Amino acid sequence: MKIRENIAISTLTTMRLGGNARYVIDIESEEDIPEAYAFAGEQGLPVYVLGLGSNIIGRDGGFEGVILVNKIRGMGVESDEYNNRIELYSYSGELLDDFVCYSTSLGFSGIEALSAVPGTVGAAPVQNVGAYGQDIAQTLVYVRAYDTLLEEFVEIPKIDLDLSYRHSIFNSGSTVGRYFITKVVVCLEHKELKPPFYNSLQKYLDDNGIEDYSPETIRLAVRAVREAKLPDPDMIASSGSFFKNVYLNSEAEIRAAEAAGIPVWDGGKIPSGWLIENAGLKGKIFHGMRVSDKASLVLINESARDYADLAAARQEIIDRVKEKFGYTLEQEPMELGQ
Repeated sequence: MKIRENIAISTLTTMRLGGNARYVIDIESEEDIPEAYAFAGEQGLPVYVLGLGSNIIGRDGGFEGVILVNKIRGMGVESDEYNNRIELYSYSGELLDDFVCYSTSLGFSGIEALSAVPGTVGAAPVQNVGAYGQDIAQTLVYVRAYDTLLEEFVEIPKIDLDLSYRHSIFNSGSTVGRYFITKVVVCLEHKELKPPFYNSLQKYLDDNGIEDYSPETIRLAVRAVREAKLPDPDMIASSGSFFKNVYLNSEAEIRAAEAAGIPVWDGGKIPSGWLIENAGLKGKIFHGMRVSDKASLVLINESARDYADLAAARQEIIDRVKEKFGYTLEQEPMELGQ
């Protein structure tokens, strides 16, 4: 187990902001985990678990603690004893897109719409990652994790994860920071999805005359749609979708939004990208942060010097949308440091 000192969080996250972390440890096997937590305990320091860093914003003050970078790899068949169903597993340090590719190569459906979502498999249950009508909660069976309270590995079934839109026991409440997810198991079906699909995906299929809706075909279509709109985090500093969609709480709110010409999806969801674009912010630059001219939900770090620049840009966007439409946007990425 290699321990590195004074590592810039900006080098570990795709938005490329943040001060130094006191220690960084790469976790390459389950056996590394208890040892890493013991080291942090001996130093009297907090621990933060990090994957690809695509949904984390680093703060300028850095992190006076230990960052555990998840690099546990491997995937395969957990169980194939079901009629037209299969359980697949992936260790948490694998890229989510690689796991999706593996599942579709076997002809199974359930996570193909998550293609090209940046991040690791271990991050998927944390925020119940979703795209184009699918989320990980729809197929998840259980996660294996190291429980720092019990100091042992446990299996947690989906029912105990409190999964909802961008929410789980891993990112809310008293259990934040308690678990290190090591393995994710999903149950998939041998079937094709059926149209209609989300607007942008359906348009791509129609424009290209695609009527084959096999998992592999949908995966390739989703990748094409995403790549046309979303920046590659390896090339462009960004954390992907920066704001959560707005959820309405009543039929009255839905009717009021629709009467105002605001699109409402899935019985109560307003796409935040639409709000930002129709507030006239598409392509605009605030404090070195650009609202993407391809997908208004995305912020790109073009020349922001520090977290303060991002915070100022975020507030201006929130204020403009609030003034125009009356809705308050919420940031999706989590934050690390002081």
